[in-house]
This record gives sequence, C-alpha cells and structure tokens, in this order.
Amino acid sequence: MLLILLSVTFLLGDFLGEDFELEKEELRNYNGTELSSIYDFRENSIKGYQYISKDDYELKITGLVNNTQNFSYNEVINSFTSYKKVVTLYCVEGWEVKLLWEGICVNDLLDTVNISADANTIIFHAVDGFTTSFPVGYIIDNDITLAYRMNNVTIPPERGFPFQLVAEGKWGYKWIKWVTEIELSDNMNYRGFWESRGYSNDGDLDKSYFE
Repeated sequence: MLLILLSVTFLLGDFLGEDFELEKEELRNYNGTELSSIYDFRENSIKGYQYISKDDYELKITGLVNNTQNFSYNEVINSFTSYKKVVTLYCVEGWEVKLLWEGICVNDLLDTVNISADANTIIFHAVDGFTTSFPVGYIIDNDITLAYRMNNVTIPPERGFPFQLVAEGKWGYKWIKWVTEIELSDNMNYRGFWESRGYSNDGDLDKSYFE
C-alpha cells in the first residue's frame, strides 16, 4: 500500500469557534488498485461547503419506524461494524473519482429502529437542505454504506463530513453529503433537490439522468 503524505492545510474559518489546520495522509493504492485523490472532486454543492461540529452532531433516524433514534458522531463510528470498499463516483458533469470508502452499513442503522411495514422509501437529508431518496429495497439489498472515511482519512468538511452516502450504481447527485437524517417514508413519489428539477429519481448509471 502506497501512502502519500499530503501537507495540505485547510483553513476552515470559524468552524468549532476557532481556526484550525488539518493534515491528511491519503492512500492512493489499495490492494493493487490505483485510487483517485480526495482532491479530484469539483465543487457542485447547492450552498457551498458545510462545516459541522463533531461534538454537536446528531444523526436522526425518523419517520415510519417504531423506535426513533438519535446517534452522536462517536456512537455511529464506534458502535457499528466498519466496512471498506473501492467504489467509483460518476458525476453527470463528466468527471469521476475512484476511492476507497470506509463506513457503516445503513442496514445496521435501520436494524435499530424496527421499520414499519408501510415504509417503502428512504429519504436522506443533509444539513444544507439537500435531500434525495431511494427505495428501501435498494438500500437493504445492496448493503449501501454511509461513509466517514475516504482513502484512509476522515472525510474532510468539503467532501461531506461527517457522513456521505456511497450510492453504488447511481449517478453522483444521489451521493448525498453532510447527512443528518434518515427518514423512512411511504411516499414513493418523493422527489429530492435535483430530482424535483428534472433529474431521474432512479439515478441509475445505466440510464439517462434526466427523466
């Protein structure tokens, strides 16, 4: 495994009440697979980078569940099994990044809430108001990951700290960043931010991203 020390300083302004610097050590090769850099993304979020305090963060699981849950950041990363997988994100703008993602399986979170039999849709909410949705079966059947590390480093704020969804087989606009809430719903017609603006609700890579 090749480790490249990137002495990149992120000035995060008034994040957590004070300026601070963050050094990254990024993995660029994993089991013989060459990886993109975590700095190969283009900025296309709806309200710019979001900076979330780890100490104040809560991940909520709400909606059609019998046991609503609120998890702190540390509870998420320390209470559930961690998984690693190399997955490529494909953006509709024409660029792509292949990264090693590490996180927890969304199924493990859902196991804590006892989903209602009426739930057929999962809506993910981000701190900036962005939302996107998936059929419950897609999340469960594909063991979809909620990532907190990429290329062996904690996801930086500009990439979606504390959590980004690794929506395998979907276009990049379905890979929601800065996730704060997972809502179980019976609204199969729910349309998220880009979907309500004409993008495909399925978001499948083998189909057009416009409806």
